[in-house]
Amino acid sequence: MTFGEKLKQLRSNAGMTQEELACKLFVTRTAVSKWETSRGLPSIDSLKLISELFHVSIDELVFDGDVSLARSLDEKRARKTYIAAMIAFILCTLLCLLSYLLKQPYIIIGGAALAILYIVLALLSKPKYRRENMKKNFASYIASRVIILLFAIGLMVSTLVLLLKP
Repeated sequence: MTFGEKLKQLRSNAGMTQEELACKLFVTRTAVSKWETSRGLPSIDSLKLISELFHVSIDELVFDGDVSLARSLDEKRARKTYIAAMIAFILCTLLCLLSYLLKQPYIIIGGAALAILYIVLALLSKPKYRRENMKKNFASYIASRVIILLFAIGLMVSTLVLLLKP
């Protein structure tokens, strides 16, 4: 697939006209038309804007691979990572409960390891193109993950306090 075909597909999927795309890229409609018909290529600045606008890397734009295939593979990987993160969080909670029921404080070490694993997997659970776009909202994304980590740590500490009471 050529750059022009990819650009036309991305523009069509976004429901944009050539004129709308040209306005967003600060170029003329004829420039967009030339790019889509492979009669010209955009400048590096325009490539950067196109990449940000459609949430694809510049490599995906200029490489001969299929953008939608790469994106769907990335989303599948992200879904699997999200499921693994949720399993780690559930197991962390279950280990804390098990530690309390069995009166074994050392089981919480496994819970702590699972809580850390959850944070790592949760950070990786967004597709690559969304992680690149999330730089604007990075603080809120990290804050939500830290709140969940604090919940897990609080659960572990309260379990330890209950277990270690005389």
